[in-house]
Amino acid sequence: MTPLDLDPRDAARWARRAGLPLGDERLDAVAATAAHIHAVVATLRELDLTGVAPAPAGAEVRDAAV
Repeated sequence: MTPLDLDPRDAARWARRAGLPLGDERLDAVAATAAHIHAVVATLRELDLTGVAPAPAGAEVRDAAV
């Protein structure tokens, strides 16, 4: 797994391309967050889910505490 090489200039370019206003003071945080998300998704892609059956349609699990 290799981390995403995203610097603040890339974050600014992607934000402009998406039409999102992004102040210069947020570029470092956005670049770091995007790199973290990329790393997590890359880890999930490596999982072998061959033996895991899909959840039945309409199944709802309510196990979260509020």
